[in-house]
Amino acid sequence: MKKKTNILIYPILAVICLIWAFPLIWAVITTFHPSSMVVKFSLKPVFTLDNLKEVFYAAPFLQYGINTLIIVCGILAVQLITITLGAYALARVEFKGKSVAMAIIMMQIIIPADILILSNYQTLKSLDLIDSRLGIMIPYFASSMGLLLLRQAFKGIPAALVDAAKLDGASVLQTLRYIFIPCTKSAYVSFAICSISTHWNNFLWPMIVINSPEKRPLTMGLVLFAKANDSGPMWALVTAATLLVMAPLFIMFCIFQKQFVASFVMSGIK
Repeated sequence: MKKKTNILIYPILAVICLIWAFPLIWAVITTFHPSSMVVKFSLKPVFTLDNLKEVFYAAPFLQYGINTLIIVCGILAVQLITITLGAYALARVEFKGKSVAMAIIMMQIIIPADILILSNYQTLKSLDLIDSRLGIMIPYFASSMGLLLLRQAFKGIPAALVDAAKLDGASVLQTLRYIFIPCTKSAYVSFAICSISTHWNNFLWPMIVINSPEKRPLTMGLVLFAKANDSGPMWALVTAATLLVMAPLFIMFCIFQKQFVASFVMSGIK
């Protein structure tokens, strides 16, 4: 009976996966088909790179990509430092107000970030950081989700390893470098994927902060490009631009998907 149930489950799962993947499949097919074939059905196998070439030269997506890389990598670099130190304190250091700190971190996860847009904008304006890439990055230099993820990973490190490091005269930073960080690589990879994908796709906050065209990230460039090409046959170009923007994230996830899943299984986060 169990084998029959398994046989029925696999086709159902295959259908669900196909439905979930259909938008991506449609986007790929539309991208590599001529624009004239988007609004009509045809089984004729026609392949072209003209849409990608036209998109690449129609808008400065290379500059948008460089801006996005600077923003994403800058945020991630600072986040890795703040969450490492914070997670170590929450996992291994006993101090007054620890439970309060954990409650505040949990509240920050629950509260949507968009609620803080006005106060963040006013703060950046007083610091004269409006219309700058640094202005986009500053509000995200700390991550409550990263703190929680690493805290769970650090709590899984055997106390014997930490005690041995202390006996050898290792400082806190040396213990972090040689024990905690190497033993929780999967957690760091998982957090890096989440951070990069979140800020790669962030649109609202950059739209509020950035005014200069040369400082726009990919999401702003894609939306403005789509608005300029919203007529029927031009949807092939819009789809090609969308695929161009999402391709790096998709490739990155495919490479690191095992570490990504393993990290959340280890931390107990679903």
